[in-house]
Amino acid sequence: MASKRIWGWYFFDWASQPFSTLLLTFTFGPYFSEVASAKFLGEGMDQVAANAAAQTYWTTGQTIAGLLIACLAPILGAVADGSGRRMPWIWAFSALYVAGSWALWFLSPVQPDLFMAMLWFGLGLIGMEFATIFTNSLMPDLTGDADMGKVSGAGSAWGYLGGILALILMLTLFNENGATGTTLIGIPPIFGLDAALREGTRAVGPFTAIWFVIFMLPFFLWVREGGRRKPVRLGQSLRNLWALIGSLRKRQSLGAHLLSSMLYRDALNALYGIGGIYASAVLGWSITQIGIFGIIAAISAAFFTWVGGLVDSARGPKPVMVLSMWVLIAVCLVVAGMSREAFFGLPLAAGSALPDIVFYLCGCAIGAAGGTLQAASRTMMVFHTTPDRATEAFGLYALSGKATTYLGTLGIALFTLITGSQRLGIAIPLIVLFILGMVFLAWVKPMGERS
Repeated sequence: MASKRIWGWYFFDWASQPFSTLLLTFTFGPYFSEVASAKFLGEGMDQVAANAAAQTYWTTGQTIAGLLIACLAPILGAVADGSGRRMPWIWAFSALYVAGSWALWFLSPVQPDLFMAMLWFGLGLIGMEFATIFTNSLMPDLTGDADMGKVSGAGSAWGYLGGILALILMLTLFNENGATGTTLIGIPPIFGLDAALREGTRAVGPFTAIWFVIFMLPFFLWVREGGRRKPVRLGQSLRNLWALIGSLRKRQSLGAHLLSSMLYRDALNALYGIGGIYASAVLGWSITQIGIFGIIAAISAAFFTWVGGLVDSARGPKPVMVLSMWVLIAVCLVVAGMSREAFFGLPLAAGSALPDIVFYLCGCAIGAAGGTLQAASRTMMVFHTTPDRATEAFGLYALSGKATTYLGTLGIALFTLITGSQRLGIAIPLIVLFILGMVFLAWVKPMGERS
């Protein structure tokens, strides 16, 4: 039975998961794509060009936010470790998460301000990512190495369950169907929200912010920091960080893990961020259909991440990571070969349900493999650090995940523009990144520096 402190730590995943589930992937992302495409269409682009421009705008905004995270993460982590305090940072970035999420309400379909929407989304994303870094750095103090995989997997699974519940509430009570103006259960959006102005869908921002505030309470009430508080010495913290970076020449396993994760997390984050947009633009799905897809993917993620945590504790994180990446490569191949009209060159009858069925199965695979990959990857990071240097290490881990964040999103943007195909634009760069990630993973020890 997990302690109250561990359960408090689990609640961060529950509280923060809706940012990825609702904002990044299944509700706000597709809504932004619809609004941006309509704006570009109104400016004289054809439909294909407008869809591609919307996708490029969305991925470029995420790339800029990712680069800011990459620059600041290891520095702030080193400062936090130097002071022995992490909770004030979690409070500060939680506030940024809430403010950025709430402000997404203001993206109206009438004269939309795409720049301000991306600015607020980026600020919320920065808040979410940094809060995650500091909460992950608490992991070495939560339990012993033997149970670390179980704790990491169970925390992620608990987070996915929170994302499922949040998505169900959005679909049944808020998200209006564009054709009918009603939610999934056939009612108008609650609280008198105007379906014509897409207020039900726009409410995803305030909903995500309120959800986070409520469910972070157990975290702040039950999680306490260990260790002794020390005065902040920026110079010493930066010297410690530089020493850690310099040590990577001798710490082959850690260096390989950071390089590997840099590549496969770029690919995974890009896949998460673009999945809903693909379903909307290529398959013509409504936001409600995308939301159902999200529920199925999240249920799969919750179950398989929990199972992956058990395997992680029994056999180590490395086999879980390798299998997950092979599954994600298979998904990318399916995406490349499927459209509404054909499946790997075989024509489909008009109105065929096969593309929908296949993409629902892809959603299950993305949820299962993506969740287990992330949970096992952070377990592997714990096995390369110590409690007193954990925030610095996870800051460096965030740097590895964000320093080349442009490889995934920029790769999609470039290949989409070059090929003129959203399917190939997604699949080609992501497959390359996953394969390169597995190449570097070969140099990572099965139990990190505990081996």
